[in-house]
Amino acid sequence: MGRYFLGVDNGGTLSKAAIFDEKGVEIAKSSISLEMLTPKTGFTERNMEELWLATAKVIKEALLKSGLKSEEIVGVACTGHGKGLYMWGKDEKPLGNGIVSTDSRAWQYPLKWQKDGTADKVFEKNYQDILACQPVSLLNWLEDNEPGRLDNLKWIFEVKDYIRFRLTGEALAEITDYSGSNLLNCATKSFDKELLKLFNLDHLWDNLPPLVGSADRCGVISQEAARLTGLKAGTPVAGGMFDIDACAIAMDITNEDNIAVIAGTWSINEYISKKPVLNRSIMMNSLYCLDDYYVIEESSPTSASNHAWFINTFLTQEAIEAKRLGIHPYAYCDNLAAEVAPDEQNIVFLPYLYGATHNPLGRASLIGVGSHHSRPQMVRSVLEGIAFGHKIHLNRLLANRSHTTAVRLAGGVVASPLWIQIFADIFEIPVQVVTAGELGALGAALSAAVASGTYSSLEEASSQMVTLGQLYEPNLKHKGAYQAKAELFERVSEALDPLWEKFQH
Repeated sequence: MGRYFLGVDNGGTLSKAAIFDEKGVEIAKSSISLEMLTPKTGFTERNMEELWLATAKVIKEALLKSGLKSEEIVGVACTGHGKGLYMWGKDEKPLGNGIVSTDSRAWQYPLKWQKDGTADKVFEKNYQDILACQPVSLLNWLEDNEPGRLDNLKWIFEVKDYIRFRLTGEALAEITDYSGSNLLNCATKSFDKELLKLFNLDHLWDNLPPLVGSADRCGVISQEAARLTGLKAGTPVAGGMFDIDACAIAMDITNEDNIAVIAGTWSINEYISKKPVLNRSIMMNSLYCLDDYYVIEESSPTSASNHAWFINTFLTQEAIEAKRLGIHPYAYCDNLAAEVAPDEQNIVFLPYLYGATHNPLGRASLIGVGSHHSRPQMVRSVLEGIAFGHKIHLNRLLANRSHTTAVRLAGGVVASPLWIQIFADIFEIPVQVVTAGELGALGAALSAAVASGTYSSLEEASSQMVTLGQLYEPNLKHKGAYQAKAELFERVSEALDPLWEKFQH
């Protein structure tokens, strides 16, 4: 009988389950769209019971697709979006809707804490800025706007910890996720009453579940979960991890040599270090799934989803032609962009459809388009603009490092050799492709492999289950053209920054 591992990933839009073998080969997967509830401007929520049932459904479907027996799944683990807030009530039911990490209702609290000095005091303990979507902001908003709701609070969860709770019945707080919540002291790697007091949340101390590690065994599949998912009751469940950790470990980021870049809805750019960056030049330090390491992260919603929007909105005729030719519309657009050399156009595309790299009010823009410009030139500018957005984050990371061997690249971009080469040329660093389709689920599966006893550590699991792809060297003949474009990109972005608030209608 083989040994297989199930990774569950609940992100911003989808619930996914994927099954992997001992070598990291994906055996089967299933996914389902999750309904986003937006009762008011700035609110993004989801029904917690429906989320659990949707997750159980995709697990069951993945198991059926795999053709495996339930006893062949020897370990399970979850990952999911960080931040947000999922609460469990004393009545043993979800305490209202879960709040997703794109929620901005509590935007005033980080500003208030910045002004009154709280943010500086907090930074000494958790090494990160305060965000509106973090539990500390959301809990304060609930205290002020829904008085009495928290009286029935039993547990404060992040999304993957909530799903693990439903799988096992055990309430636990996995450390990587909570280290990005501002609830946890990243210096002591523990919850801290003083920290909670700074946020006026010390009365919720008993609502924080016990802390566990990513690869710790954190209970087993319950009889009820087995009935809903098809998994075998008693199957070990690991702690799992924050999705940025899951993606990094699934890219074999186990030392400080490489930087991980994920080009998806979000531009995720990160590396690991045994020392946090405390000079306030980067967005966030959080705890990594490997002991003694921190994740040094720069991110924004400025990546490949801008490309999908551009094609779907402006290139409908090209999509029809691609279908006639029997190729994917993205491949057709790559062919268009390949007709244009880097120095043949200097259109600036700002990939700010969902906010800028530094300003949530930013908007997507094509700057410098003239009547002489062709559609292939505009397509190329979109590919380059997304890479330049990543480059801004990458520069902030590189400023805090002495050496980088390569960038490990994952996400939708890896389906396009042209786009990978553009990233390498703009980064001026070798780019190595990671081709795993369900990166987050694979990272979770690695922790399941350790908790099941199949591998002794996440490092060993990663060495056995992660496959690295082709290495792309930067083409130095394009260096001058791309450096000039990068400077223009940053100058245009900076010039427009004061005006974004005028474009909010």
